[in-house]
Amino acid sequence: MEARKIRVRFAPSPTGPLHIGGVRTALYNYLFARKHGGKMIFRIEDTDSTRFVPGAEEYIIESFRWLGIDFDEGVGIGGEYGPYRQSERRDIYKQYVDILLDNGSAYLAFDTPEELTAKRAELPNFQYDASTRMQMRNSLTLQQDEVEKLLAAGAQYVVRFKIEPGQDVHVRDIIRGDVVVNSTVLDDKVLYKSADQLPTYHLANIVDDHLMEVSHVIRGEEWLPSAPLHVLLYKAFGWEDTMPAFAHLPLLLKPDGKGKLSKRDGDKLGFPVFPLEWHDPETGNVSSGYRESGYLPEAVINFLALLGWNPGTEQELFTMHELIELFDLSRCSKAGARFDYMKGWWFNREYLLQKTNEELAPDFVALLAANGVTTTADRAAQVIGMMKQKVVEYVDGQSKQVKKRGVSFINDLWPLTDFFFIAPETFDRDDKFIRKNWTGNTASEMTLLAEQLEKVEDFSVESMKAIVDPWVEETGIRPWNAWRICLVGKGQGPDMYELAAFLGKDETLCRMRHAIKTLDIEH
Repeated sequence: MEARKIRVRFAPSPTGPLHIGGVRTALYNYLFARKHGGKMIFRIEDTDSTRFVPGAEEYIIESFRWLGIDFDEGVGIGGEYGPYRQSERRDIYKQYVDILLDNGSAYLAFDTPEELTAKRAELPNFQYDASTRMQMRNSLTLQQDEVEKLLAAGAQYVVRFKIEPGQDVHVRDIIRGDVVVNSTVLDDKVLYKSADQLPTYHLANIVDDHLMEVSHVIRGEEWLPSAPLHVLLYKAFGWEDTMPAFAHLPLLLKPDGKGKLSKRDGDKLGFPVFPLEWHDPETGNVSSGYRESGYLPEAVINFLALLGWNPGTEQELFTMHELIELFDLSRCSKAGARFDYMKGWWFNREYLLQKTNEELAPDFVALLAANGVTTTADRAAQVIGMMKQKVVEYVDGQSKQVKKRGVSFINDLWPLTDFFFIAPETFDRDDKFIRKNWTGNTASEMTLLAEQLEKVEDFSVESMKAIVDPWVEETGIRPWNAWRICLVGKGQGPDMYELAAFLGKDETLCRMRHAIKTLDIEH
């Protein structure tokens, strides 16, 4: 028997920004498809017209373009199984609604919203199922002529799936094994609504997966409760032989591990939960994105890949090619994955350090411009080279304490590098570093150092060292911290020779004279 072609799909709804959990689901589908030489489909599930948000579809597409996850067919790409936007497939779905009605697997329900509300008030924990359907207004309880009159009068209706109670439904899941659910607990889900002539997710999803020959459905754990219904739908259509294999991925949990990750967690602790910045067209609110926060797409991919999947080794840094080679759904966890956003910082730092200074320069030039500084890519690259290994302070979102970490983002560089481009005008005499390193005779020592630097012609690191180092040895003066105060204004920065060479002779001496004058008066 010929092996089934591997075909997976990612099918988001355009109801807002793409959550980072959805990105991980798409990534796992992508890795699985590429590992097995299969195809990945991009489908838009927009059957719920009331929840449509303008710009959401374009946002989703741009997110994957930035992340480097490409699709083989689908919306915006094309393919032989189209159209791939569900709102453009309504005629297709209607055919399959009719099949279910004809074979007795579904029925028409004419209950009004008011009637349903009344029934819920009458019966605690009301569920439209085998135990209650005969009390309702539907084609199972109405005479045929009554049904025909209602249809002729244009009465609105829904089509419900008729679930027979008492059956054990087996969902064979690659990650979770054989999941068994008794059909008695399932309700008669709505499959189609006459109001907008569109199917619900449950029907459209099954029909599309079948017609598009999807071999594996890899989706989030939150969809596991709907899997038994989908198994029963496949059987109702007689499609058991083409039923896809299921794999329900573990949830992404809050950083403290209690409950599902939400946007509120990101807002509280200071990390994004969306791939790109999102501007809500209704409220005008802006939500942060990984791209705009300075994350590198390779780092986001690597970070997400290890949230719920384990390669079985101690290795943590992977190229996309390596992830594809190693990916195996059987190594996905059943338990939820804690969203360690600080580990995301670590990944970004590692990838940032792998990039050359020249590769990072354009983004740093843009950052400097946003802070009113104009410079060249060459000079920006020099600064990056001197500073990207430094540490930066941050406020921990949980403890609210000031802590330190390595530079993880280009944006981290501005408070560490402003002195390269803006000379210190004032000096904080209460600063511990200045109090300790600027004493009564420091001004005269800096004057002597300036005289030595005046002798340097090309002002390179080597030329300065050739003159200053022997002077230091001869006089016993240790000028480094005081010199740092002159050029930086505080106790931070790179090697002093490198900094002075970057600033140039005129700027270096100008800053020294200003510090000598200012601090000598204050002292």
